[in-house]
Amino acid sequence: MNTIKNFLVAVAVLLAGHASAQTDKATTARLVDAKTLVFNATTAMPLANADINAVLSKIPGGQGGNIMLSGGQYQLVIGKDSIEAYLPYYGRAFSPPTRDINDSGIKFKSKDFEYTSKKNKKGNWIISIDPKDTRDVQSMTLTVTQNGYASLHVNSNYRQPISFNGFISEPAKKQASK
Repeated sequence: MNTIKNFLVAVAVLLAGHASAQTDKATTARLVDAKTLVFNATTAMPLANADINAVLSKIPGGQGGNIMLSGGQYQLVIGKDSIEAYLPYYGRAFSPPTRDINDSGIKFKSKDFEYTSKKNKKGNWIISIDPKDTRDVQSMTLTVTQNGYASLHVNSNYRQPISFNGFISEPAKKQASK
């Protein structure tokens, strides 16, 4: 059983190495510089939460620590003058929500925020986003590779931090109404 598991891991690593890039270097640079991009979350990783990891490891196909997100609806949309987040949340809250208890994800729209980006030595972009008009989210750090793969770390005022992996893409063009 262990041999099969090791073989499958090796195959997955090889396939991941040959996977095509999400965006090319020029497109990635253009999106980051223009401050208009969409982060599409594919996995969520609750941080420092042994209880969630214990439950996930007991679920068939569960990978203690990583939660696969399907459907492509979990996004952080960054525009020049606004940010819109629609992300799930898994973890512990330090105070009860003041809004609808069934609406427990990271969901907000912000028009007052700071956006700074810098390139590190490896050529990846580190984007810091500090929303000023949201109650819960304190800061977000988006790390984007040259090929468009990205990770998002969210710090909250009232919850444990959470991270997401995914990729960036261009925002959808708004269709003109007829």
